Amino acid sequence: MDMETWRDARSRAVGAAEALRAALAALGVPESVWGTVRPMVTHKGTPYVHVGMVRAEVAEQIAEAMRTPESAR
Repeated sequence: MDMETWRDARSRAVGAAEALRAALAALGVPESVWGTVRPMVTHKGTPYVHVGMVRAEVAEQIAEAMRTPESAR
């Protein structure tokens, strides 16, 4: 993979990780949870966001937020 491909993928992964951290913080999830969210790029140049393990109550909170329409919040 060339450096431009890696940089583009890294930029997408960083943006997505930051968006996820901001959403988790807005839900009131403690920084100890969302602080571990990390951008990653595979050797093929695919951008990912590593979330890792979260406590069950945090996963339930995330799922509820995803189910609730934005206008209802």
